[in-house]
Amino acid sequence: MVLQNLQINTKLALAPMAGVTDYAFRTICRELGAGFTFTEMISSKALVYQDSKTLELLKIGDNEHPVGVQIFGSEPSCMAEAAVKALEVSGADFIDINMGCPVNKIVKSGDGSALMRNPEKAGEIIKAVKNAIDKPVTVKFRKGWDKGSINAVEFAIMAEDSSVSAITIHGRTRTQMYSGKADWSIIRDVKAAVKVPVIANGDVYTAQDAVKILDYTGADMAMIGRGAMGDPWIFAEAKALLSGEEIPQKPPIGERAETALRQFEMAAKHKGEKIACLEARKHYSWYLRGVPYSGYFKSQIAKAETLDDLRKITEGIKKEL
Repeated sequence: MVLQNLQINTKLALAPMAGVTDYAFRTICRELGAGFTFTEMISSKALVYQDSKTLELLKIGDNEHPVGVQIFGSEPSCMAEAAVKALEVSGADFIDINMGCPVNKIVKSGDGSALMRNPEKAGEIIKAVKNAIDKPVTVKFRKGWDKGSINAVEFAIMAEDSSVSAITIHGRTRTQMYSGKADWSIIRDVKAAVKVPVIANGDVYTAQDAVKILDYTGADMAMIGRGAMGDPWIFAEAKALLSGEEIPQKPPIGERAETALRQFEMAAKHKGEKIACLEARKHYSWYLRGVPYSGYFKSQIAKAETLDDLRKITEGIKKEL
């Protein structure tokens, strides 16, 4: 896959997820085969006003390339200025525009998937960002606003005409949020309608799903979101399957717990121990999802306040589970 002059040698992307895909988690996923990553979704207005917490989200790793910054907003000039700022601060390889976020506080401001109801304005935003920077611009959107306004194909053609370098499509409408089943057929229709690369997103929970979505849609890349939460090994498994190799066995729970702890220690270096430990409460529970007899440790995780707490919990998991 080629984005402008950027060569992408992978078929596996980690989806940008607010509060999830920070530098530490992206690093773990990279190590296991996610060759294409994005920062968490970042407010264009917060970037323009140089909010300190927002600027911290632009931290990327020295070896984290190709990587993009995902921004959201609905004012073309603000989005253009934010794109310039994002690249200056981060050193990222491309800008991704979010036009798919379904969360109420985003759409009620006219951002995210609300832009699918206003394709003309969406096109203005893409062109403004494209004219402001000399790196690739990609866009992520959904099947449509609701089942009565499915316009992904038309929206994709508009995005291509506005000079995006690639398109990511999630196979649900905004009103579906994350419920129901993702419609892979609409992704296939989008792929058939445009010449730019298409990234398929939605209901990729296993390595087999990654292969299936690529085969079914003809997309250039599979994007994995919730399927990677607590299970970054999905990338190693999918990478093996796509290469015609046997799927590697998932590490025993002790090793998985050690990986989780390394993620939290890495996060603490970048955002401080307090915040890292608070966020670890949800992440660690994801790592233990489906693990028999893990209830006690999940209750301890919910109360963890320091890295030492998390280290003790990890030792307990290694001994008991």
